Amino acid sequence: MATRWGICSAGKISHDFMVALKTLPDTDHQVERGRRAVAVATRDLSRSRDFAERHQIPKYYGSYEELANDPNIDVVYVGTINTQHLDMTLLMLQAGKNVLCEKPMAMNLKDVQKLVRTARACNCFLMEGLWSRFFPVYKKIRCLLSENHVGEVKMVRAEFGTWMLETPRVVEKELGGGVLLDIGCYCVQFACMVFNGEKPDSIHATGFLTEKGTDETVNIVLKYSRKRMAILTATMATHLPNQAVISGTKGIITVPTHMWCPTSLMVNGVIEEFPLLTPSQPLNFTNSIGLRYEAEEVRRCLQKGLKESSQVTLADSELVLSILDEVRQQLGVEYSQDIA
Repeated sequence: MATRWGICSAGKISHDFMVALKTLPDTDHQVERGRRAVAVATRDLSRSRDFAERHQIPKYYGSYEELANDPNIDVVYVGTINTQHLDMTLLMLQAGKNVLCEKPMAMNLKDVQKLVRTARACNCFLMEGLWSRFFPVYKKIRCLLSENHVGEVKMVRAEFGTWMLETPRVVEKELGGGVLLDIGCYCVQFACMVFNGEKPDSIHATGFLTEKGTDETVNIVLKYSRKRMAILTATMATHLPNQAVISGTKGIITVPTHMWCPTSLMVNGVIEEFPLLTPSQPLNFTNSIGLRYEAEEVRRCLQKGLKESSQVTLADSELVLSILDEVRQQLGVEYSQDIA
């Protein structure tokens, strides 16, 4: 039986998610008109209608409540702006819907913990859309680490920088802006994955803020036991090579570029390619056809009756947000959600 998706919002990332879904078998993920119900919802009915027509979705709604109450939806993809993730995910969970929520799942740790408690109380599946974890490159990295291919990991470096100082959703605090929540989280989750969910012994951060008080450039040092370390950099003020490097006692694993959505991997100097499929429509974000991988994981979990993914556990989401909270505190970045 195919997984029936509901799409919460009609923005750029939701468009890319729909294009990615269409690369998967029709028998697994129902996305075309005439198949089992799939719906999209925004607060603007005409916008929902336009999105539905573009993606051949049979139902569209002018309120999120209507989507939550649709009995023919198996799982909802929440692709709204950061500040709406908490409320939209709560709405869906409390209506008995399984949820895949875009990262960050909420603005801070306490709100993520609220979502986790709600998902468990409602007996629903919940996963944060840290799509990187499901790329074939990331799976290969986990395999190499589990096989001790490069020995004990002593140092992790990850960077993600791109110029976004004129992008409101990243700059404006009321929209949940800041480089950490937008792209810095990819560097943090990478370190957390490599160190297998271990909580760092200490967190040290420095950086610069925008004129509007959001984090613009951040450098983070995570120190772990046994003299292990992660050095992470994120910026919205310039472009970086966007690499990630894992250095162990017996070798080096390098993600040469696009560390958050990679298609190649270098292990001790040998490069392996992992090409992506060609999208049927233009995409808004780099390599976002790779959203198909997280959709496949959601379907796998639902078929097995799981309430969370082993690749992005709810504890993983809590750990990443706990680190981001501490970094923001050290930088002096506070959201209204922090004091609510």
